[in-house]
Amino acid sequence: MLKISVNDSNTRRLLILEGKLIAPWAKELENLCQETASEPQHRTLIVDVAGVTDISSHGEDALVFLMVRGAKFRGSGVYMKQVLKQLARRADSKREESR
Repeated sequence: MLKISVNDSNTRRLLILEGKLIAPWAKELENLCQETASEPQHRTLIVDVAGVTDISSHGEDALVFLMVRGAKFRGSGVYMKQVLKQLARRADSKREESR
């Protein structure tokens, strides 16, 4: 189960994730973020992954998808910081491929 809390302001949308980031919820996260990107006033997307307890390959792909599109991330703990660092490398590679 994944809980996604949304905290909106005029300049940003903060998504707080808690639980397991696995398929079908990974796709739901992508869909929610695409809604943010299509809004007329562009807000910064910030994803807080401090409460994520498990990430599948589908979840990792969803986070890379968001990174490539410019989302910012907040995490805590050694494990989550390492995961974000590895995913940021994947996102950088994808950005290079698209150039």
